[in-house]
Amino acid sequence: MDADVIVVGAGVAGLVAADRLVSAGQRVLVLEARDRVGGRTLTMPVPGFDGVVVDQGGQWVGAGQELVYAELSRFGLVTFPQSTGGGSALVVFRGKARRYTGRVPKLDPITLLDIGQAQARFDRLAATVDLAQPWRTPRAEWLDGQTFETWLRKTCWTARGRDFFRTATEAVFATLPANLSLLHALFYAASGTSLETLISTDGGAQQDRVLGGMGRLAERLAASLSGRIELNQPVRSIDQHDDGVTVTTETRSFNAGRVIVAVPPALAGRVVYTPALPAERDQLTQRTPHGGIIKCHAVYAEPFWRADGLSAEAASDTGPVKVAFDASPPDGGPGIILAFLDGPESLRLGALPEAERREAVLRSLTRFVGPRAMEPVAYLERDWNAEEWTRGCYGAHLPPGAWTQVGAALRAPVGRLHFAGTETAERWCGYIDGAISSGVRAATEVLTAAP
Repeated sequence: MDADVIVVGAGVAGLVAADRLVSAGQRVLVLEARDRVGGRTLTMPVPGFDGVVVDQGGQWVGAGQELVYAELSRFGLVTFPQSTGGGSALVVFRGKARRYTGRVPKLDPITLLDIGQAQARFDRLAATVDLAQPWRTPRAEWLDGQTFETWLRKTCWTARGRDFFRTATEAVFATLPANLSLLHALFYAASGTSLETLISTDGGAQQDRVLGGMGRLAERLAASLSGRIELNQPVRSIDQHDDGVTVTTETRSFNAGRVIVAVPPALAGRVVYTPALPAERDQLTQRTPHGGIIKCHAVYAEPFWRADGLSAEAASDTGPVKVAFDASPPDGGPGIILAFLDGPESLRLGALPEAERREAVLRSLTRFVGPRAMEPVAYLERDWNAEEWTRGCYGAHLPPGAWTQVGAALRAPVGRLHFAGTETAERWCGYIDGAISSGVRAATEVLTAAP
């Protein structure tokens, strides 16, 4: 055999699984379709600025994500707070721009009251979710039988309140609330502590960044697996037989005792399996679409918005850019604004020529920091929808009926096959912390499985 265990995918989940298996004395081979490791994390240099980088993939680590912090500490990687520059955040709502500090945006009292009562109801429901088995949540079929949008229309008193939650949904899930089951929205929020945690900076999921970029975590993990990773090896088929598993790429075949598939369910479903996967697992892979994201960075000679008392953290109920953050380096240098094109906007603008998309992004940023936003010295973007081996970010979401009908297949092994990836995590599903826990779980399954 070529290895005791083959891991398909060199994202964080796959690398962590391989790392833990090697530590346990297993012979491991990691097969990665891309020409790099890291999956949905990717750190890139900023042209014209030596040593300055941006994260074009996953970047934040936040309160409660102990696994990420531990893994970063293990490799000597340092975090620093997401910058506000001491300035105010901005909310642009119904055409009016308002500055605010803290977690609560400055909206009119009626809208804030509506948001508060809806969030309280949401939080009470989220507290009932069984994270290990969401389909066993009390009233699971009722929760899973409606979209998050349907629930918002019934629960929010005002159109402004509904718009707030729609914007939050696009920021967190990169899709519309009409595409999510209510049960999935509740599970995801509870998995990451609360909806408020997921949309917050200080004390929330966007609390810290990694000095030198989050991509360094995958690079350090890969370095510890030297000689065990094969790049440019997209897996086309996986065959289980009495003696083990044969994994075939475009150029060759590899044999192992077991396999961990550490790619998102939608991509895992494009592999040909022999024998065919159980119907429940196959149905699951057909019902786990990705959100849509284009991540853009506008680079300026300096963070000019700070002189105006702004943090560059902004949210808007209209696009194309609905969410932005300061992505400047912590020790001076250029000013960098991170702008997200989420959900439908990512698909609409993704179809345009790059120059038109850039123009639309920059014009959108002028609402947040003024006309100087139109004059960056550099501009970078990453269309994750167009990435052949990703096809959307941040992760998968489940539509109505999926959790209760086929959700049990998400983490369950199939013979000698095991599944990892942030989508399979109980805690911090969809985040890097969830990817780490899923890799640990899959490795443990392999180590404790019967021969």
